[in-house]
Amino acid sequence: MASPPRFKDRIALVTGASRGLGRAMALALAREGAHVVISARTQGALEEVDDEIRATGGHATILKLDLRAQDRIDQLGPVLFQRWGKLDILVAAAGVLGPLSPLPHVAADAWESVKDVNLNANWRLIRTLDPLLRRSDAGRALFVTDAAAAGDLAYWGPYAVSKAGLETLAKSYAREVVNTSVRVALIDPGPMRTALRAKAFPGEDRSKLAAPEQVATFALPLLLASSTENGGVVRFSAEAAPAVPLAASNDV
Repeated sequence: MASPPRFKDRIALVTGASRGLGRAMALALAREGAHVVISARTQGALEEVDDEIRATGGHATILKLDLRAQDRIDQLGPVLFQRWGKLDILVAAAGVLGPLSPLPHVAADAWESVKDVNLNANWRLIRTLDPLLRRSDAGRALFVTDAAAAGDLAYWGPYAVSKAGLETLAKSYAREVVNTSVRVALIDPGPMRTALRAKAFPGEDRSKLAAPEQVATFALPLLLASSTENGGVVRFSAEAAPAVPLAASNDV
């Protein structure tokens, strides 16, 4: 007898849902019964994810959004409130790598672009969506970090700084909601088969990397109403997630 879907009737918003971990999280949530608002910059890619979700009997709403358009992020809360009156799950999976370069060589516009997507956009998401997460009986927010946040890698400055800031942002938010029904977690996927990883490490043997689908399966329990994780960084463990063939990952 099949287990009942764990996220039946939950409303979830996933940023970066057109590929990589965002896509995998959107598909996994939809398979488990959630209505998923899939957000990314590219309409065509979102339509492909929507088709995949509907092919498995799931439900999704497409929301084309460029996270660099900061004022448009501010409109999300009111738009989602008018449609559903609440938000149960936020998965903030969108991110950019930016230049891998000595800090003195990083152009100002490149620095600002990385910061806008990886850090500022997530602050704006918190600001506009916090009232909706609080209206849920168990609002859950998940942010994607990286070991680079430790700041011990040369030439990764913009990305590392943005992820370090994101960790502090999410942890601060977690402390602020400790007396509510909202819980906040960070997931560090480690090396994963994504376009971002391929850009940073061209020529790497991708068969040895975790698939986004594995990470999504591992991360789903953090979004359950029963999850008590709040403010911690959870590191992906391959031993705790099933293997997924390389062909299953749409990471280009």
